[in-house]
Amino acid sequence: MELGLSQKVALITGGSKGIGFQTALDLSHEGTSVAIVARNEEALQQAKQQILEATGKEVLTISADVSQESECQRAVEETVAHFGSLHILVNNAGTAAARSFEDVDGEAWQNDLDLKLGGTIHCSRYAIPHMKQQGGGAIVNLTAVVAKTPPASSLPSSVSRSAGLALTQAMSKDLGKHNIRVNAVCIGLIRSDQIEKMWQKQRPDLTWDEFSHETGKTIPLGRIGDTHEASNVITFLVSDAASYVTGTSVNIDGGSGNAL
Repeated sequence: MELGLSQKVALITGGSKGIGFQTALDLSHEGTSVAIVARNEEALQQAKQQILEATGKEVLTISADVSQESECQRAVEETVAHFGSLHILVNNAGTAAARSFEDVDGEAWQNDLDLKLGGTIHCSRYAIPHMKQQGGGAIVNLTAVVAKTPPASSLPSSVSRSAGLALTQAMSKDLGKHNIRVNAVCIGLIRSDQIEKMWQKQRPDLTWDEFSHETGKTIPLGRIGDTHEASNVITFLVSDAASYVTGTSVNIDGGSGNAL
């Protein structure tokens, strides 16, 4: 399958670890020029070195806090100044925040909305003019399966992520005429630093595979997902192979979600 990614430029927020890092690595393997954004400079440099060693390609690292509009603008401008264009945006930055409604104060609500929803809005807003100049582009917004059917004690993340789905659908309708495709992926239980810490804390006596299958008993596929299983879907969605796919969401959850 021809993905058509070798002449493209991609900007990935939350790109130093987890799904963001894996996506940056996979796109680099495809020949894409990649910029990764994160707040931690040390983590960015580690990611940069790992990608260089694996692919031979240099990535641009940008230390920025995408909960701030000005930082989103700077990240886009630095990417375009370095590579000369921008075709792909992966809005991945976010943290886990799951509490009951009464346990979430006003500051926590605002911080979560600023990072997950505001970051997506502002990075997209500054990226879109450059995509128009190139004759089109692709945006993927990372959200979560809880955005579709929020359970108890899933706040504020489930609300921010639900708003991200609405944003994706509305953007796709507005931007289709510019050949800019906008899609979302809804993430379930995927291996991450947080999950690995839980593994080491709760069941250090188990191998990763054993822990994955024990924790994933209620998931139809019976295990925790790997980051490459998410990045494979993201890479497809931003590629030419998905040229007629826009305004949709894809669950990457091993079948655990209760909504299509």
